[in-house]
Amino acid sequence: MFNPSKNEVRLFFIDTWKKVKNNQILSPAEALAAYWINFHPEFHETLENTEAILEKNFIVEQNVTNPFLHLSLHLAVSEQVSIDQPPGIKQAFLNLCTRYQSEHQACHKIFDCLTEQIWQQQHNLIDFNSKNYLDCIKKHLL
Repeated sequence: MFNPSKNEVRLFFIDTWKKVKNNQILSPAEALAAYWINFHPEFHETLENTEAILEKNFIVEQNVTNPFLHLSLHLAVSEQVSIDQPPGIKQAFLNLCTRYQSEHQACHKIFDCLTEQIWQQQHNLIDFNSKNYLDCIKKHLL
């Protein structure tokens, strides 16, 4: 299983952004990352500041968005949708896209549910609950 370090994840997004800016060829994973990076111009400056950003801590309690976590969530949701895992997420995503008229907004709604399920899993030391995850996503359709 792929288990990159914090800095490997950060360098992946930083290097992808450098390639985009230099009009270089992207791998499929980089192309997907670039797609989502383009939705977030507020992260562009961060991605250009390699030295300072590799060691920076993004603290939720300080209301600071971690751009690398945010972009990683975009990739995670994109992967889940592409393989329909858990089963039903692809249709739920398409329904959210229709409801919110935005693939980007649909992803953000799914983030809320994904991060909640991960928190529940870690906090309660339980397995990830796909049914609860999908139920949460479907609540955004009501």
